[in-house]
Amino acid sequence: MTHQLAVVILAAGQGTRMRSATPKVLHRIGGRSLIAHVLDTAAGLSPRTVIAVVRHERELVSQAIVDHAPHTVLVEQDEVPGTGRAVELALAALPGDFDGSIVVLSGDVPLIDVPTLQRLVEGHTREGRGMTLLSAMFDDPTGLGRIVRDASGAMRGIVEEKDADEAQRRIAEINGGVYVFARRALEDALAVIGTDNAQGEKYLTDAASRILAAGGAVDAVATDDTWLIAGVNDRAQLAEVGRELNRRIVLAHQRAGVTVQDPATTWIDADVSIEADVEILPGTFLHGATSIATGAVIGPDTTLVDCEVGSGARIRRSEATLAVFSAGATVGPYSYIRPGTELGEGGKIGAFVETKNAKIGDGSKVPHLSYVGDAVIGTGSNVGAGTIVANYDGVRKHQAVVGDGVRIGSKNVLVSPVTIEDGAYTAAGTVVRKNVPAGSLAMNVAPQRNIEGWVVANRPGTDSAAAAQRGEDEREQGSAEAREEGDRG
Repeated sequence: MTHQLAVVILAAGQGTRMRSATPKVLHRIGGRSLIAHVLDTAAGLSPRTVIAVVRHERELVSQAIVDHAPHTVLVEQDEVPGTGRAVELALAALPGDFDGSIVVLSGDVPLIDVPTLQRLVEGHTREGRGMTLLSAMFDDPTGLGRIVRDASGAMRGIVEEKDADEAQRRIAEINGGVYVFARRALEDALAVIGTDNAQGEKYLTDAASRILAAGGAVDAVATDDTWLIAGVNDRAQLAEVGRELNRRIVLAHQRAGVTVQDPATTWIDADVSIEADVEILPGTFLHGATSIATGAVIGPDTTLVDCEVGSGARIRRSEATLAVFSAGATVGPYSYIRPGTELGEGGKIGAFVETKNAKIGDGSKVPHLSYVGDAVIGTGSNVGAGTIVANYDGVRKHQAVVGDGVRIGSKNVLVSPVTIEDGAYTAAGTVVRKNVPAGSLAMNVAPQRNIEGWVVANRPGTDSAAAAQRGEDEREQGSAEAREEGDRG
């Protein structure tokens, strides 16, 4: 936008109805705090400055704001209550030479978007108004400020419900709490606004009548998308607004070429990126900075947090955090992928496998029932069922290194630190405590002993003893028949 612009974000409220130790504006939907959504929208307007007004839990709120948008100017509200006072203090923090428009947003109204604000600002500057606000028509406007108009439809002011008379409470057009002001008109209005109202606060909404009285132009522009002005005051509203945000995020991905089979059970954070021709199956949760390349299939019943998924990869019924899955990799079902896992192209992490800080090379497989932690596995290797990497000695973690083309037998234990070089094999049931040279077979030699009659002698009366006795009887009968046959021969 070429017009000089400043944005003021109101984040001083206590939010008592949330009944939470967490400040209201720091509650999260779509992977971001409420105020982070508003800060991102403000940044989308390319303003000269963004000012946030804080008060309750100001240390926590201020830190969250600066962490997300470091260039935000922080202003602390004083003892004078009300949104009008909050904006008045914000105005004092503006550069002295700023003479443009001021957009005022609330830190607990996260769905307001950039295109709507751009249209609001453009109409405001084109018509030369002192104040422009967003309004909406509600069937049940209970609890909301009303837009008061005269018989010709011209706006005459805003009245809060607690100060409204019966006729005004029947008005269906409500104040959306999103404003654009001309700086000078706003400063003049705030200078004469008092606290003579039902709540004893300095209302920002009183600026409308003050600007009109001074000869300025004021108007409310109605939106038919009431979610844009939906505020969050309690946990129920938080869930409702979060669900609507998710619906919009999912819809945007669908329109960009992503197949989402069941939007009702699919949750996607705002920072997730998904390329076209990805398929998302029911019960999938995509969080954080997860990115998914074209042709991948995710789900059903899968959760990814801050993961990178390559083209054509397949992840089903699994949970992964801070992991990288290369092109054509397959994961699941029922895998638990912890931070630091990297699965190479065409690699496989199969059923009931847990990995952590594991680099698994191209074409290598950990098919089932294994734990691989603090390990590096080369290309084209296979880890047998039931294998674990014993990486912790009770004090420190150690690394196991498995080369290319290695075959790890079933039910192995790799006691780290240990290296199994290229092309080596390990036999089933091996506990690998020493390094294995390339091309060698590692095995633990322990001859098998069979103690005949042990079960019948030591577990009398059990099902096993009865079965064993039947087996022995059948074997003896078979031996007797064989002897008889031999005698006849």
